[in-house]
Amino acid sequence: MVHTGMSKVYYTNMHTELQDSLLDKFGRLADAAGIGSVDVNRKFVAVKTHFGELGNLAFLRPNYSKVIADKISQAGGIPFLTDCSTLYSGKRKNAVEHLNTANINGFNTISAGCQIIIADGLKGTDDVEIPIKGDYVETAKIGRGIYDADMIITLNHFKCHELTGFGGAVKNIGMGCASKRGKMELHCSGKPTVTEKRCRGCRKCLEVCAHSAITVNADKASIDHDRCAGCGRCIGMCPFDAIAASMDEANDIICRKVVEYAAATLAGKPNFHMSVIADVSPFCDCHKENDVPIIPNVGMLASFDPVALDKACVDLSQEQPMITGSRLYVNSNGVKPDDIFSCTQPGTRWQATFEHAEKMGLGSQKYELIKID
Repeated sequence: MVHTGMSKVYYTNMHTELQDSLLDKFGRLADAAGIGSVDVNRKFVAVKTHFGELGNLAFLRPNYSKVIADKISQAGGIPFLTDCSTLYSGKRKNAVEHLNTANINGFNTISAGCQIIIADGLKGTDDVEIPIKGDYVETAKIGRGIYDADMIITLNHFKCHELTGFGGAVKNIGMGCASKRGKMELHCSGKPTVTEKRCRGCRKCLEVCAHSAITVNADKASIDHDRCAGCGRCIGMCPFDAIAASMDEANDIICRKVVEYAAATLAGKPNFHMSVIADVSPFCDCHKENDVPIIPNVGMLASFDPVALDKACVDLSQEQPMITGSRLYVNSNGVKPDDIFSCTQPGTRWQATFEHAEKMGLGSQKYELIKID
C-alpha cells in the first residue's frame, strides 16, 4: 500500500544564543515533534544509535542520547541505548568489542543516561525472524533486544554512504537493527567464503552449520556453496575472522532490502526519529576514518515518519554550499552538482530508498517542514 499523506517534520538550525545550547534545542525539538505523546510508562524503549567505529569522530556524541533517555525515564519508561554487531571484521563485530568501542567513544551509563545493550547478543547471532511481504525479503533477521522492545526511537547521524548514497533514519533502522545473518542478507547475493590464511581449523563453524556445508581438512575449513543456505551464522562464530561475506549485492537492491528490514522492524511498534545534519562525512560512521565534511552543519530534525525525515534531510543538504577540499568538491571539480550524494559516492542511487519505502507503506516523501527556535 502506498503512503500518500503529508507528514510533519520539525526542524531547528545549529545556531544558539547565550545561555542556550544545542542540547537544549534538541530537547525542545523532541518535545515540539511530539515525543511526549507516546505512553512509555514501564515500557522498554530501544534508543537506536551508532556508536561509531574506533577512530571515527563524526558519529553523534552521547550527549544527544542522554537528552532522549532522560525524557523517557522522566515519563516512567525504561530506555536503553542499542545497536547490533557488524558483519565485517572491525572493532564492533561482537558485543564485547562493540561495548569497548562505545566506551572509548564516550558512551557509558552516565554520558548516555541509560544502559547500553548490544541487541543481537554476544556474537551477533541472537535474532528473531520477522515475516515481511517484501519483493526481496521473506523474513527480516532483527536483533532480539530490539525486537523485544516496546518502542523504538532512532538517533541518526545524517551523512553519505558508499552503498546507499546517504545514511539516515531508514538505514539506521533497516541495516542497523539487523543481526549478522540479517546484514549478510542485505549486503550479499552470494554466500560466505573462507580465507585460508586466517583459518586455524578450530571447527567452531561446524557447530552452527545446520546444513553440513562446512568441512575441515588439513586444519582448514571450506564451505560447499551447493549445501550452504547463506545464513551467515558461521561468520559470527569464527574467532579469527576467517569467514566473510562477499558484499556483492547491487546498490539499488541493498536500498530496497534495507527498506523492507526497516518496515519489519517497526511493524506494530510506536516509533519516533531524530536526525542531526552535522559533520556530513562522505562515508558511513562504520569507517574508522571520516574525512572532511562535504557541506556545512545544517540542523536537527524530528518526525514520527522516518521516510519524510530522510527526505527533508536530503532536500536541506542538497541546498548547502560545498566545503572546499571535501570529497564532494574534488569529485565535482569545484562545481556544485545537482546531486551531492551521487557525486560524493558515484554508482549509488539513493532515490531507490524512497521509491520502495512508499511502495512498502513505510512513510511518505511528502512533508511539511515546521521550523522551531
